[in-house]
Amino acid sequence: MQPDVSVLIAAFNAEGSIRRAIDSALAQRGVAVEVVVADDCSSDRTVEVAASYPKDRVRVVELDENRGPGGARNVGLAVASGRWVAVLDADDTMHPERLARMIGRAEAAGAEIAVDNLEVVRENGGGEPMFAPEHLEALPRLSLAELIGTSLLFESTFSYGYMKPMFERRFLDAAGLGYDETLRIGEDYIFLASALARGGRCVVEPGTFYRYHLRAGSISRVLDLSHVEAMLRADATFLRLHDLDPEALAAQARRTRSLCQGASFLALVRHLKQRAPLKAAGVALRDPAALRHLRMPIAARLRRLSTAGAD
Repeated sequence: MQPDVSVLIAAFNAEGSIRRAIDSALAQRGVAVEVVVADDCSSDRTVEVAASYPKDRVRVVELDENRGPGGARNVGLAVASGRWVAVLDADDTMHPERLARMIGRAEAAGAEIAVDNLEVVRENGGGEPMFAPEHLEALPRLSLAELIGTSLLFESTFSYGYMKPMFERRFLDAAGLGYDETLRIGEDYIFLASALARGGRCVVEPGTFYRYHLRAGSISRVLDLSHVEAMLRADATFLRLHDLDPEALAAQARRTRSLCQGASFLALVRHLKQRAPLKAAGVALRDPAALRHLRMPIAARLRRLSTAGAD
């Protein structure tokens, strides 16, 4: 029997959290679930832990080389057999009602994509919704312009790019969608943006059913200049491949501007740390906005950067 949902878990050295993630996927109520774990060449016991589950419930695929989260997700997509596909990070969890609620809302609306709110779970155990519930209650559908418009550096702590969508598999196949393997941060954002740009309709389940576990040292919490440069290249490819409406184009212009300013600021900080004042001055002359960002202490600004541009 075909599963209702394939839950894709891209894993890399996740032995400490992978069992928690798998258990939450298998605990889903009201839907038939298969879990696909795509291991991205872990050096710890991630594969051993995932392989300890019954093979008819949890499929483990081991990559031959490290391809990053996008590559691991693509491998998982290739073997997934569910009518719907849901992404779950290896250090996150889901509420038991999540997938049934999202499928119900999507199918009632004739939509191919569904998103929900996230609970930000901190290391001390405290948690809070990522987005104000009343805001999502007033947002029955997520548009491309709204997704792009929130995905700006320096503007807010979280963006809609953090959402973990569920996709109808038939739509993904028809649209020919795959994850960008050049990105180590932002691969989920560009995948969702591409799905929306290719006509996908996305409903919003306002309930807080995805648990986003903050973990010190996670790559999604540490933003490097190379990550921003990769996002700029991915956005340029996205613009070449899709025709955007005026509202989405205006939002993209703001996003591009914020990414360029973020890249300038990170380059400036790098030169200052390397005690290269002439190079720092060159960056400041090319993009004076980088100097304005220095009004906030560097450490605080970097903390905001590390949370503003990830998926």
